[in-house]
Amino acid sequence: MEVVVVGAGIVGAACAFHAASAGLGVTVLDRGPVGAGTTSRGEGNILLSDKAPGPELELARLSRALWDEAAGELGAESVEFEAKGGLVVASTPEALTTLHAFAASQAASGVRTEPADRVRDLEPHLAPGLPGGVHYPQDAQVQPVLAAAGLLRAAVRRGARVRTGEAVAAVTGPGGRITGVRTADGAVLPADAVVNAAGTWGGEVGRRLGAPVEILPRRGFVLVTEPLPPMIRHKVYAADYVADVASSNAGLETSCVVEGTRAGTILIGASRERVGFDTAMNPAVVAALAAQACRLFPFLRTTHLIRAYRGFRPYCPDHLPVIGPDPRVPGVVHACGHEGAGIGLAPGTGALVTAQLLGRPWRGADPAAHTGLLPDRLLTTGGVPK
Repeated sequence: MEVVVVGAGIVGAACAFHAASAGLGVTVLDRGPVGAGTTSRGEGNILLSDKAPGPELELARLSRALWDEAAGELGAESVEFEAKGGLVVASTPEALTTLHAFAASQAASGVRTEPADRVRDLEPHLAPGLPGGVHYPQDAQVQPVLAAAGLLRAAVRRGARVRTGEAVAAVTGPGGRITGVRTADGAVLPADAVVNAAGTWGGEVGRRLGAPVEILPRRGFVLVTEPLPPMIRHKVYAADYVADVASSNAGLETSCVVEGTRAGTILIGASRERVGFDTAMNPAVVAALAAQACRLFPFLRTTHLIRAYRGFRPYCPDHLPVIGPDPRVPGVVHACGHEGAGIGLAPGTGALVTAQLLGRPWRGADPAAHTGLLPDRLLTTGGVPK
């Protein structure tokens, strides 16, 4: 079976890795360099802590287990994989009550949660007076571009091919089935299936394949400080981050996420706003994120920022990724629309897409962890018409 994966970001790389590992013929195409889109513009979050019970959390749990396996093969050091854990902090007693209730619902779905009444025991440099939080030992971090490149190298070792600088259009046969793709130079690559893993551009690629999906860009900024000695042990964020992730508001929203990197820099996020593909720098967003980070970690007031970068998350109106076969065009399989969770959800997405391509229902090592994640249905309800 020959499969074309459109997109060489982290999700496309994971799809290629799992498909090639299963013995399928794989060609990865991308109009830009490996990991140059949303993958290169994120923080590398692998989170369970921000997901409510439901299909996305189940996919996150599956992916978290597969990230351990991938780090073992690729080398944790080579992709800067860190099982550092996450700490969600509340700023008021009322917010702490809400956070504890949310954590209890996650724990009932199999997530490890630990009350953190003394948050400064976990993070000594946090601001004093915070009422408490919740520790999530399973949260982790990876360097996204290194991880995408590592997964693709592993896929190539299994026989996959990677071609960059290639835009594609569909080639269809009888009954409208996809039989391959045509590249910009007119060459035709035969394929039994085409995987749309184009991230923020998944809507456009879907349209070219005759299977449009509703994916919109949602711009976000990340700030980077000068290198410092180790100051922050976990991925730390304010409790209102979860509500912002789930919000459908098109306007600007900011909620503080702070973490250290192996290089010593500190990453500060996260903002969200729907402004199309406008790449303009917005000093007001930078100032808002910096102020929130300083309230959480006062030592940052005397720390220099060295840069700020921004990119676009692939936003779906129902906040679920589009994963599975398109009912309108045989041969098209979607793997896009993960918004800001694509790094964390990539391995599970690749495994489910591969199971679908093989015509096999997913069977993981821990069936209780993967209940309901069958590859013969779309995770989303809003992206593809039923």
